[in-house]
Amino acid sequence: MADDLDQSPKSWTESQVSTWLRSIAIKEQYVEKLHEEEVDGQILLTLNEDFLRTKICMKSGPAHFIIQKRNELITARQKSQEKKKPTSGKKTELDQKDITQKAVQCLSTTNEGPPTQTPERDLNVLEERQTAQDQCVLTSKEDCRPRPFDQEGIDFIYVKQRVLQPESGAFNLTSPCHEFKSFSVAAGLERTRLQAKFAKEILKFAIGCMNIRSNGTIHFGVMDSKEDAGYVHGEINGIPVQEKDIYVDALDYIERSISSDKEHVRQCVRPPRFIEVMDRESTEKRYVVEVDIVPSISIVKSKVYAVRLPNFKESTNKVEFEKEAILRRVGSKTEPVSDRDLSDFYQRVKDRDAQREEAEKNQFLSAPDFCKDLGRKLTMLMTSGKKFIEKEKWFILVTNKFKPDDLCNIDWLLNMNIFCVFDFDPDSKISGLCSRYLEHHAANMHSLQSYRISGDMSIKEFTSHLHLFEQTSWVFCNGRTDFKGNETPCDEMTWIKTKMTFLRESVSLICKQILPKGTFQVLFLLTSPVEKPLLHTFNEFFTDMEGHEDIICICESEKNFQRWQSFAEGSCGTETVNNSSVVGMKMSHINATLQQIQPINACASKHLPVFVKGTCLLETQVEKKMCSLEILTVDHCDETSEDFINEEKANIERQFYRGGRVNWLNFWLAEHKYVGEVIERDAYHEVSKLLHDALKWNADETPVNSINIYHHPGSGGSTVARQVLWNNRKDLRCAVVKPSYSAADVAQHAVELREYEEKDPQRCLPVLLLIEDSDKEYLDELRNELEVAINTKRIQYGTLCFILLSCRRSYDPERKCKESPLQNVSVTHKLSAQEKRKFAGKRQVLEERYEPQFILTFVLMSEGFNVDYVQQFVKHLLQGINRQSVVTRLILYVALLNTYVQNSFISQSHCEALLALTIHLERFHQHEFEKSLSPQAKLVFLHLRDDKTHIESIRIIHPLVAKEILQQLLGNQKTQSSLAMDLLCESVLFEHRFGRDEYLSFLRALFIRRSRISKGDEYDSFFSPLIEHVCENEKSPDKAIELLKEAFQRFHKDPFFAQQLARLHYTYEKFEEAKHWAESAAKQLPHNSYILDTKGQVYRKWFQAKCKAIDNDNVPKTAQNTADAVETALKALECFQECEKAADADMENVNSSGVFSEVEVGCSLLKLISSLDVFANRASGHAECMKYLLTPDYIPIEVEDAWEPFHDRLKKLHKTMQDALEWISEDLSYFQTDVGADEEETPESLEEKISHPLKWLAKKSSEYGKYFSEAYSAALLQQGKSIPANLTPFQKRMIIYHLGGGNITSILSKLADQRNAVPLLQSILSLYPSNPKKAKFGQRDIVNYIVAHITLNCLSPETQQVAPLKDLQALCRQFPSDKRKCLPSALFLLTLLFWPEDHDTDLERETKYEIVQSAVEHLEKDYWTKMKDIPQRRRRLYTHFFLGSGNGLDKFVHKRKFERLTKVFSVSEKRMKWFSGEAWKKPEIAKMLKRVSGWTEDGVVYLEGPQKKKFNILPLHVPSVPHSNENITFYLGFTFRGPVACNIVVKK
Repeated sequence: MADDLDQSPKSWTESQVSTWLRSIAIKEQYVEKLHEEEVDGQILLTLNEDFLRTKICMKSGPAHFIIQKRNELITARQKSQEKKKPTSGKKTELDQKDITQKAVQCLSTTNEGPPTQTPERDLNVLEERQTAQDQCVLTSKEDCRPRPFDQEGIDFIYVKQRVLQPESGAFNLTSPCHEFKSFSVAAGLERTRLQAKFAKEILKFAIGCMNIRSNGTIHFGVMDSKEDAGYVHGEINGIPVQEKDIYVDALDYIERSISSDKEHVRQCVRPPRFIEVMDRESTEKRYVVEVDIVPSISIVKSKVYAVRLPNFKESTNKVEFEKEAILRRVGSKTEPVSDRDLSDFYQRVKDRDAQREEAEKNQFLSAPDFCKDLGRKLTMLMTSGKKFIEKEKWFILVTNKFKPDDLCNIDWLLNMNIFCVFDFDPDSKISGLCSRYLEHHAANMHSLQSYRISGDMSIKEFTSHLHLFEQTSWVFCNGRTDFKGNETPCDEMTWIKTKMTFLRESVSLICKQILPKGTFQVLFLLTSPVEKPLLHTFNEFFTDMEGHEDIICICESEKNFQRWQSFAEGSCGTETVNNSSVVGMKMSHINATLQQIQPINACASKHLPVFVKGTCLLETQVEKKMCSLEILTVDHCDETSEDFINEEKANIERQFYRGGRVNWLNFWLAEHKYVGEVIERDAYHEVSKLLHDALKWNADETPVNSINIYHHPGSGGSTVARQVLWNNRKDLRCAVVKPSYSAADVAQHAVELREYEEKDPQRCLPVLLLIEDSDKEYLDELRNELEVAINTKRIQYGTLCFILLSCRRSYDPERKCKESPLQNVSVTHKLSAQEKRKFAGKRQVLEERYEPQFILTFVLMSEGFNVDYVQQFVKHLLQGINRQSVVTRLILYVALLNTYVQNSFISQSHCEALLALTIHLERFHQHEFEKSLSPQAKLVFLHLRDDKTHIESIRIIHPLVAKEILQQLLGNQKTQSSLAMDLLCESVLFEHRFGRDEYLSFLRALFIRRSRISKGDEYDSFFSPLIEHVCENEKSPDKAIELLKEAFQRFHKDPFFAQQLARLHYTYEKFEEAKHWAESAAKQLPHNSYILDTKGQVYRKWFQAKCKAIDNDNVPKTAQNTADAVETALKALECFQECEKAADADMENVNSSGVFSEVEVGCSLLKLISSLDVFANRASGHAECMKYLLTPDYIPIEVEDAWEPFHDRLKKLHKTMQDALEWISEDLSYFQTDVGADEEETPESLEEKISHPLKWLAKKSSEYGKYFSEAYSAALLQQGKSIPANLTPFQKRMIIYHLGGGNITSILSKLADQRNAVPLLQSILSLYPSNPKKAKFGQRDIVNYIVAHITLNCLSPETQQVAPLKDLQALCRQFPSDKRKCLPSALFLLTLLFWPEDHDTDLERETKYEIVQSAVEHLEKDYWTKMKDIPQRRRRLYTHFFLGSGNGLDKFVHKRKFERLTKVFSVSEKRMKWFSGEAWKKPEIAKMLKRVSGWTEDGVVYLEGPQKKKFNILPLHVPSVPHSNENITFYLGFTFRGPVACNIVVKK
């Protein structure tokens, strides 16, 4: 590949460009497209991102990447041109490119699969690492020190390309002189030649050193610049060593080369040492071979040595010896002593001996090692110079095999916040650290591969997928022996080949994307000999953390440390390594030292209350397994160490009164009188009373009770809720539900918490669960899951098991309280008289202890957040602020987000990026950040720490303050829209890697999320509040459009931004643009029903605008001037039909907006058509219109040409509209529509919610009937007129529609809206044939006819017109005999009409049951089709009728009849009253309804009566079914799923 691209890029052909693109891992489709567009080298050099995005249709990521790579290629070429002399390092830029390419390929291929597209973020990370490595290679190579001289048992390692100090001569005789030999060619020779060459170099050097009495080391495998062009002098390269004995045996040449004193030479020349060379690129084993020369004075005194050096002669093919010579070291060379200097040399022997003797004496007199204070050093390193280890600091542990006695001393580890452990001990889970850790904590077992993140997964999804912040992640880096999966341990070299890439990726992911710098420390705990993989791990952390300051090494054995040290020094220098390592301290000492500086006492035990009024021990690993709950124990916080409390209590109190969230320690400190008490608000007493009432035993008690706290944002609602938990922790089991867990998980853990260590599930303490800021749906789901769980456990009905304390934001908490005083409590900014007294007293106490700015929020609160006070406060605060500074810009950004996006914040690492802070030392991290803020920012910013990840962020102390700051700081000079635009374009923030998911989600919400009262917002909005502000307050819709367009680009053309743009454009009647944006969104998400609905709305609004324009022109309407509007209406209908198809296919959501809109547009279109001159003005105009719409081949001449494209579609209009109305009617028959305001939750994208669907359907059905029956229905509506005899069945049906009898829902809705209902129903029935049995009715007509009779009977039982039950039953015989062809409404009527009567004979009864059971079977199937995969609590079945005590039609009691009795309650409370059985006890109801008998068997309800086949009845409220098999009675309801059992009571 490199050869192929050797020439300059300018002269590359198209295929060479393709080769290059593939080498940087660009997707094949893009490579081919560029090849088709004939992009050669010259064009490549001129490309820009815009061209790649628009012409080649690339995504932004790859486009940006190609341009970046192209630029690097050019600069690399220029550099290599400049330095053709390759001395600066063997690797040229292009080789370096090659490394990048290999690394990219490495990154994108696992051992198993083909190369994948490398996600953009990984490439960025890789780029940074590569540049770091490039700089390393190209500037200067790292220095390193040689192995300690002549010491036994040293475990030392060299790293390839590091450089030793230059060769040296002798200077104090005991410090060795050095000689380097690359030996790269010789190492490959066969045995004889190699030994001769090796012996010659050693003997020459050894005799030279011995003659001048100096110690020396000769190194083989180290570059000597004379012979090795391209390398630096002293650069470590290593040589391959096949057999070590070849080198050892080569010293046998001593006997052949030395004539006298052979044994002296033997004693002074040490055997060869083989020091391994570590190479980050290659997996081949290489060594530096070193021989030490030690001429001790006792051996060499008064001697001069001569040698005959061996040489292998190629001509004779054997070893020959040179003539004998006396050698000596001169400077850094070894030379023979010339004849001229010989006598002088002999004379000076005595002097040299004396010097050697002196040097040896001094060597032993050197100072003894002085004792360091290792305890203090360890403390300082672990606390970053503070007094305690920070509670929130994460630790990453890298370790190898633990010795058994060390495992007894790891208590200090158990209290640490361990993020993950890189464990190189494959037996760790059986007998090592992992097994010991698991005795106390839960941990998740992972392998290095677990840390591979797929391209489409966000960091947030990845961390929750691996549960990274909840439980320690235990990464087995070199296999795991107890695991059946394919994870076998391997030797060092295989590890480097197979696992190195995975390690690199995981370290990179953690350091570059999961944990910001400064939030974690890496701890290397070396408890056994250090192997290469550990050194590689150090190298990866060092590179990715950009330095050593957060890396600590703890090692008991000096010997193990030396290998580590020799490797680490090359990266960061001897001093740094020594300063951050603690060597020689025993594990037991480490254990004792570190426990003293931990903020909590080691291995503190936790307890829970039990039913019989004692406590039980809560095991830590059990607690960790219930990971969705934060469990509050009886002795919560007791484990906090005394020193920590004294040090931190003021900070903890101050943070709370400044506006921070309340912490359990706040209550603990107050309870133990370290600080003053936390004020108890009135709401606290109200909640406590509700809780107390709920705990009183009551036979009708539901197993799950709810109490809701609604609070103004920032008014202390969550403090009240937590105070309730804190004060009940000794009597109930209390826990806070952590966000982002499914209701199913929470329910499972809550049940485990309730039953933990209790003997009898029937007798347990109730669990009090706090759920904060969740929506109604989640609460319902959780309640449902808990009820099902209790049901499965067969807990006796009437036992209170769970109390859900929900704490939610609301802008009108008092209204919520009025709605439901028995369930809801409000917390507002307004203080009661009693609260004012408490707050005033507390404020006095606090102001004596703290400056006012330290208790800001408390001061504002005690003022009740009075508007004037807040204004004055902010005005005072902003005096003298520098409006141009970057900190002020940051204040504005945070204020904008905090004003519009609830609970938003900006992470500290984002702020540092914006303020361009590069903080080098972790221990001053927070200090530096706070120093960089202006005085105003210090006052208004509140520093938060994420409970789960401990990552720090900032927000403004209170949302009301944020809003005021925004107004005052912007003043009249700047608008919120321009500020929002600045924020969007602030690339530093947008592209910052840490906390990116949260930041982007806040930014997205700022532009897209609408406010919803149901979500605790002030009002329901059509756009996001910011966009509405720009349109309405700033009066500039164009600015709003600009903003959304910019956001659309920024968020990679996100279709939901396009959807918002479409909505914004059609709101301001810019329909062409609206159409463009709606199509853009639909193109990306062609199956999203909400986006298709928006597309339909564009045409619908356009159609409305066109109709309005025609009306305003005041000209007669003709086919010509309305053709355009008709076309738009038909287009809208087409879009809504597409939307219905998509909604139907979506199994997760219900979106019926398409059908509703289709009917609305249809009605408007009919109105337009019937108002045309040709149809409106003639006497028979309406008849003409009908004829056109209903007769297949009739077209009036006036509309023939102008409407030519539409005729077919217009003639289908009556049919499609009827189908749509029927669909809606059926949908409303199944499910409850009495949704309360507290549940009116619609997806973000719904256009216009139909608020009263029943009334709407009655109105629209009537309107539809009117258009198709106008001519005749007029007569009918004048009371008392007889019906014209010549009406066709279709005309009659349309009149029935117009009168409100067109579908089952419209007819039944007359029970609710009873004005004129009786005469209307009588008119409707008079339109049907007098002998319906003989008339050929369709299914729908029969259904409507029967329902009209039933309804009329409910309203006015004495009316003559009501047919007897027998006739209606007979009429039902006309339904298809194949039940699969029956409409659900027909099946529903069968269950109703054929319900047996008291006076039936056994035979009649059995026949009727058979009909009913067969109908129910088919109803059940239809029900599940209709339900899709939607949880039942989201679509509750509607019960239309109950079985009453009357006979005939009188036995059907409609639900409306007794719903009036419970009018006073809110919907959800009403539901609870019915479910719990309270409402059924009213005597009026008992008089109306009839109880039927049955029994339960294994939780299934059966009806007494049918003989042949058991008839199981669905219980409407599952928890009310007794668990044991019992005889029961119940009321019977009729639904579209079949009969249901209500108010089940066990027969005494």
